[in-house]
Amino acid sequence: MENFEYENVVYWSKDDNVYIIEIPELPGCMTDGRTYKEAINNTTIIIKEWIETARELGRNIPKPRNS
Repeated sequence: MENFEYENVVYWSKDDNVYIIEIPELPGCMTDGRTYKEAINNTTIIIKEWIETARELGRNIPKPRNS
């Protein structure tokens, strides 16, 4: 898998009993997981899918803040 250097905001959702991860640089990009590790693994997948979709639609792909 590719290494993406986007910021990840992780928090626990008591209502859903899952970890939620948001990627602020990519609007609407978020994922979850029952465990912290699962959520982190899902992050790489969802970022890749977000970027692929943005490319297909001809949208701008923001660079990671610290790149």
